[in-house]
Amino acid sequence: MTGPSPLSSPAPLDLAALRPRLPSPVVELTDERFARRGVRLLLKRDDLIHPRLPGNKWRKLEPNLRAAAASGRSTLLTFGGAYSNHLRATAAAGRLLGFATIGVVRGDELADRPLNWSLARCAADGMRLRFVDRATYRRKTEPEVLAALGADGCHVVPEGGSNAAAVHGCAVLGRELADVLGPGDVAAVACGTGGTLAGLAAGLGEGTRALGFPVLKGGFLGTEVERLQTAAFGGRRGDWSLDDRFHGGGYARTTPELDAFADDFAARHGLPPERLYVAKALYGLTTLAEEGAFAPGTTIAAVITGGPDPEPEPEPDPEAEPGQG
Repeated sequence: MTGPSPLSSPAPLDLAALRPRLPSPVVELTDERFARRGVRLLLKRDDLIHPRLPGNKWRKLEPNLRAAAASGRSTLLTFGGAYSNHLRATAAAGRLLGFATIGVVRGDELADRPLNWSLARCAADGMRLRFVDRATYRRKTEPEVLAALGADGCHVVPEGGSNAAAVHGCAVLGRELADVLGPGDVAAVACGTGGTLAGLAAGLGEGTRALGFPVLKGGFLGTEVERLQTAAFGGRRGDWSLDDRFHGGGYARTTPELDAFADDFAARHGLPPERLYVAKALYGLTTLAEEGAFAPGTTIAAVITGGPDPEPEPEPDPEAEPGQG
């Protein structure tokens, strides 16, 4: 299959026309579970950056969109599962900025079914959906598979949007937080593919540490964060660590304890947390605070990477891979 041709003369990309809310707001939250330990809790509201490109989706896609425009490529090709936030954000970016988009979706059995609400939104934004079997999907980075998918002439964005360009985009998040965090303080984020944590840690000020909460089980993410930082910066950057205890059983899975926490957090603060990522990070932070893991006087900034989906949450996928969200 022959892919789309590069544009003959790249047009400048006017992302400012989308009016992103940057820097994203920082709000202080009064929560007795932190306050009684002498810990201050801030929320970094990246979910408010843009209604269709919220949170880390903006920060990861923005440098990739600029790279695509600079190379003269008019089509974005990327990957995701049936309920992928990343696919929806890429489709929306394509519609808003004039890129054609191709979404390679894991699971060829979906091709003969009605589109779910998430894929229907991708299609409504003009994304061409290509369904592939799971064995092929696992080989999606191999040159022959990419060629068969029509990637020639496209700007290819990895699953979840995490690559070296995205890490540089997420480093801006760390630099924004450097204005409100100091030595001994903590910036925390839920992690799927590790790109946000990789950039966040690199952008933070000296003495501030980044804490990631993987939403998938398997213990693989530390290696991936190091790989991404090496690709972006030539080596490990910043003080970062992972706590693997709060994945809730894996991607798109929750536990009764996590659900109860999310309901209670919404009742306390009037902010229903997105459950597949954000609630797991907030639950982890709250548990750590109650365990006394943070010294009195510590300020914690929790990155709110997205809001609740407008539709019911997806059923767990036993073969879900990192970056589906």
